[in-house]
Amino acid sequence: MNEEALSQIMPAAEPIARRSLHDELVERLRDLIGTGVLASGEKIQEMALCKQFGVSRTPLREALKVLASEGIVTLQPHRGATVASLSVPELEEVFPVMGALESLAGEIACSRITDAEIAEIASLHRRMVEHWRRRELQPYFAINQAIHQAILEATHNETLKSVYRSLASRVRTARYVANMSDERWHEAVTEHEAMLTALEARDGAALSGILKNHLANKLMTVKAWLTGHPRK
Repeated sequence: MNEEALSQIMPAAEPIARRSLHDELVERLRDLIGTGVLASGEKIQEMALCKQFGVSRTPLREALKVLASEGIVTLQPHRGATVASLSVPELEEVFPVMGALESLAGEIACSRITDAEIAEIASLHRRMVEHWRRRELQPYFAINQAIHQAILEATHNETLKSVYRSLASRVRTARYVANMSDERWHEAVTEHEAMLTALEARDGAALSGILKNHLANKLMTVKAWLTGHPRK
């Protein structure tokens, strides 16, 4: 069939963007690791993922190389890829930097956020609290992450967002799947209540401090989880 005949039976469409497939694979792998489906130290079964995603090994391996450059995945010759193991020294190095970036994000967001963005974050917060009340941990974590991402987006600062994301992926698993006691979980929700209050008041100094303290408390929880000494 020639090109003219083919054009008559097929609707006009945008060319398939290979970059879109690449980005989608990277994000899906990040999600699997970040939510603990692929656990710290686990060997990544490439063939199973290729079947699951409906892709060949070449784009999957390219995506794994991106995650390896971010420190999320470890690549070893002839041994394949594994999810990078978390360590207390690494977290103690990265979390304070993340805290400083979140603190800055809170300050900038309060000066630039729109009413619509505040309303969206407030809606996310209400949904997160409902999941907390029902003790639905994974949905709670997903919306928790969305709130932090929404604050970051509200800065409308591409440089800050780029730097933050380059680090966030390294600690996402620890940040969102570390076991929390009921007391710490309640404390985290209370901190989010304070975040929303500061955001609605557009109080940059207050939100900056709350976010920095929130991440410091998370680091304590994660360290306790890794060392087998859960916080009371």
